[in-house]
Amino acid sequence: MPYKYVRIAGNRRQVGVALGKLARPLMAAYLDQNGTWEALRPWRGHRYLDELGQFAREALPGIWEELEGLAEGLRMPLADVLLWNCRGDLLHSSTGDGCTSVALKAADGTRWIGHNEDGDPYLYGRCHLVDVALENAPGYLSFYYPGSLPGHTFAANRAGLVQTINNLRTRQRHPGVPRMLLARAVLDCTTLDEAIALLRDAPRSGGFHHTLGSAADPRIFSAEVAPGGASFLEIGTRYGHANHMIHQETRGQAQIITDSSRTRQNRIEGIVDGWSPATCGADLLAALHDARGDLPILRTAKDDPDDENTLATAIFEIRDDEVTLRVYDRKARADIALDVMTDPDDEKKPGPA
Repeated sequence: MPYKYVRIAGNRRQVGVALGKLARPLMAAYLDQNGTWEALRPWRGHRYLDELGQFAREALPGIWEELEGLAEGLRMPLADVLLWNCRGDLLHSSTGDGCTSVALKAADGTRWIGHNEDGDPYLYGRCHLVDVALENAPGYLSFYYPGSLPGHTFAANRAGLVQTINNLRTRQRHPGVPRMLLARAVLDCTTLDEAIALLRDAPRSGGFHHTLGSAADPRIFSAEVAPGGASFLEIGTRYGHANHMIHQETRGQAQIITDSSRTRQNRIEGIVDGWSPATCGADLLAALHDARGDLPILRTAKDDPDDENTLATAIFEIRDDEVTLRVYDRKARADIALDVMTDPDDEKKPGPA
């Protein structure tokens, strides 16, 4: 399996500590082999990093408490954990997060969101799917990278809100809330409008693409959120997005577009344009596991030019008052199927779909 399923419960600090303990055995080896950590070293102790931390503490005190707990569980200095969680805000090209997302409104009213989680190949088989029951918040399921707050991958909360994230390599660097903390905060929202308002109004220091859906809302949104501006596009019937800005309002911003991202964007657009009203989850999975070309959507090459591989694929089936998440490995095998909106204490132990 490309991940391990773990349940966590508690207040914000307790959840952060548990996430840190989960990652602690792997963290030193992970950072030692990761070129991003080396690239971040000049930012250690930098005034700008302190400024990002101050924005986070003021805007998202609850999420900051989780970050403090994460540092405690990792037994790492809080400044280093903040640095690692700000990597995409500080570095433009070497963050090792790619990803492709697709979305569909089916003829029967079902909404589908699919996502390839592309990251450091070292992490294949070393990540977790965390099922978090959090005090005074909806709680959520999220793919979890060691040492990074959940939410910046694929996730859904128990209010029925679904979010998938694609990296944007924006060249702009503004003081604001770090993008990974902002993505985590979206999982505390209970409606699409609340999530969009948060992303629109918060001061932003980095860029992400968010695909957003909800069991309580027929809409799906593609949101390109960057320091220089944000664009929220309601998806009509079908959509595909790699990891660079393509909206009319934001694509003119300075950004880095890798050959892989450009090729995947062209390919996924061609695939979704051919979808019919009968399209379903199996078609989303086939699109995300498309291996055509030298720079395919499904990324398994040892010599990937962005140093990224697909770690897992998620398919969210969203109906009124119901969200089902299925997570697949590279062979299109469903390792787990979960009713996201069921209380974990009442839920049967997950198993193969």
